[in-house]
Amino acid sequence: MTESEFLDLSDSVFAKIEAALDESGLDTDTLLSGNVLEIEFEDRSKIIVNRHAANQELWIAARSGGYHYRLLDGVWQSTREAGEFFADLSKAISAHAQEDFSF
Repeated sequence: MTESEFLDLSDSVFAKIEAALDESGLDTDTLLSGNVLEIEFEDRSKIIVNRHAANQELWIAARSGGYHYRLLDGVWQSTREAGEFFADLSKAISAHAQEDFSF
């Protein structure tokens, strides 16, 4: 995949995250700045989602740790362990918000 294709694809991931949070009714604020999407919760904790274009990876930083994902066969799979980006992000958001959340 070209860098341009990766950037377009990751832009759509960021848009999906923001739309899902807006629709969920959770008390969150999002700020997209360049390659970084910050999700801030009512208690002021944050989850950071960013894209690393050089490696063509999406990264999540949350209370539970840091996670890296690469697109494999159409799915954003963890590069370090078993896990899928949207499932793992759902768990992190649920933990921070202390409410159920899923994509």
